[in-house]
Amino acid sequence: MTLKNYDNKDTNERPQLNEHVDTSLHIETAKEQELIKEIINKEAQINKAKREKLSFEKKIKDIEKSKTWRFSKPIRNIFSFFSRSKKQQTIQYIRELEKKLESTQKELYSTKDTMNELLLDDRKINSYQIAKMIRDLKDEGKIINFIDHILEMKSKHEENYRHALVYSARMFINEPIEYRDFVYSKALSGLTIEEIPEFMIRGGLSDSPIPLKAATSFRASLNMRMRQKQLVDFLPEWLLDDKRTAYEFLEVLGVRIPWTSSETYRAEELPQKKMSVIKPTDGAGSRGVYLIYESDDIIDVKQSKQINSWDTLLNRMKKDILMGWVRQNDWFIEELILENEKEKKPGRDIKFYCFYGKVGLILEITRFPERKHCWWTADGKRIRTGKYEEELYKGDGVTQEELELASSISLKIPAPFVRIDFLRSENGLVFGEFTPKPGNYDEFNDEIDQLLGDFFVDAQGRLLNDLLNEKKFSEFNEVVVK
Repeated sequence: MTLKNYDNKDTNERPQLNEHVDTSLHIETAKEQELIKEIINKEAQINKAKREKLSFEKKIKDIEKSKTWRFSKPIRNIFSFFSRSKKQQTIQYIRELEKKLESTQKELYSTKDTMNELLLDDRKINSYQIAKMIRDLKDEGKIINFIDHILEMKSKHEENYRHALVYSARMFINEPIEYRDFVYSKALSGLTIEEIPEFMIRGGLSDSPIPLKAATSFRASLNMRMRQKQLVDFLPEWLLDDKRTAYEFLEVLGVRIPWTSSETYRAEELPQKKMSVIKPTDGAGSRGVYLIYESDDIIDVKQSKQINSWDTLLNRMKKDILMGWVRQNDWFIEELILENEKEKKPGRDIKFYCFYGKVGLILEITRFPERKHCWWTADGKRIRTGKYEEELYKGDGVTQEELELASSISLKIPAPFVRIDFLRSENGLVFGEFTPKPGNYDEFNDEIDQLLGDFFVDAQGRLLNDLLNEKKFSEFNEVVVK
């Protein structure tokens, strides 16, 4: 049985759809242009009223300061009625201008509110325009009311879209499987996991199941994992978020780790140890991380900047704390890992997105002289993910041995996901840290989000089976279960 291809530009249906959409967009554009015109006119009226008001006020002040005004006081007393009358007329006119100004401003605000709503509905608006609009609202002290209103609008919009998609799918429950699966797949691509109705999930469990790929999401899975942490607190991967616990675990596994100081220091007490790295005990990412070649040859990793004195370093560390980039004045020292010691080239970051024994994604980062990123799949293909699009470069990738190392470590942690970070040295990978919640994981494009979502759900299932089969996780328990 053949299905119509509604995506084919040569079909009769497609031009009609485009014509409808173009007309709709034309109407919206016309409305926006009319509103913009109205805003320009009203702002001009406001500015004119302001100028007239200021002009009259200035004239009054100039007259009252003049010699003629002072010397003519006796005469003005005689003709006070006429003078008072003239001045009262001027003051009355200014009051009328103020009322007009207030009225015009109210109309302008109303027009701008309508414009803001249309802007958010406009398919052509970009993030910069939205950001500018939000900044303006904040400056006007109207952002809270705007948020409340937008939440209400968003809820109504999404409810209408959800009803339309679900009802469209429901129309095909009893249609031939080919038709049903085609429509279900279309509708699923526009529904979040919590919006998918039971009858469509049922279609994914039948003898001829439709793929429920659209139901998986890395964003949603990690968000739920964070909610679990709030409710339960104890999550295995978060125990390894502590660097010292992580190092102890890797020592048990026989994985190379950098030399680390046995004590921590306040910034002003740090020893000036060359060929070392200074890190905050509670740091995230590269915030507050400094590479020390010599006391006058230092690299700020986060900003990829050179620091030429120890005093400058201490001031920068104080700023890290004041700005909230580092929580407390508590630091430790670590071995400096170099990819090329002769050229003093810092080791590249190699970050494995691990899903209980499987690698779903690899991120390669070079940080100096500028920060660049390269994304890889486990089978060695360079890809785009929606993150760091302006900072991509052609990296070197990883070896099969390195891939297996990350996978084997992940398989010894009773958690569906953890990112395992390494530094590349002249002699291979050196462990860096475990990252249970990567920064800005919501920025992956939909394709990668679904891919990693599948990895997450698959890992949950395999982990559950292993736990039911009484897998011990002996190395993990040896370190974290005291």
